[in-house]
Amino acid sequence: MEVDLSFTAIDFETATANQNSACAIGLVVVEKGIIVEEFYSLIQPPQNQYMWQTTRVHGIKPRDTAQAPTFKDLFTDIKPLITNRIMVAHNELFDRNVLRKTMGYYNLPYESLGLSNLWECTFKIYQSNGFKPARLNACCDVMGIALNHHEALSDARACAQLFLKHRLEQDK
Repeated sequence: MEVDLSFTAIDFETATANQNSACAIGLVVVEKGIIVEEFYSLIQPPQNQYMWQTTRVHGIKPRDTAQAPTFKDLFTDIKPLITNRIMVAHNELFDRNVLRKTMGYYNLPYESLGLSNLWECTFKIYQSNGFKPARLNACCDVMGIALNHHEALSDARACAQLFLKHRLEQDK
């Protein structure tokens, strides 16, 4: 079923507790309810520094990003996928702040993206629909969505699918 719904789902993994330390990005572009483009890249975080706690979550290590592009290097690829788009994330506050703070670190103008101050948040949507817990992996288990949790593209794709399923249910 085709839905007149267009948005970009985004997921970041970070190298440290600093929200400007993006080390991976996944983007899924949806046009009229259909996934039309996906983008994934490792990102070299500032000084290629990591905390063991974050590496334990996503498995990305300094050696994995030593030759990866910086966010500033990737920005020309990312910008057209997110500019003036409805943005969706499973924890929108986290991913929105990572984007904003990483762009700030590289002196890239966040305001030029034309994004809403609040994004669609599948965590909040599914939590308000009674999902307990409403973590991404738990929602995907219940909704039958494949997930390689904490791999940025898989997380972004799962988020896009959760949002589409929610909107399809709303439109019934």
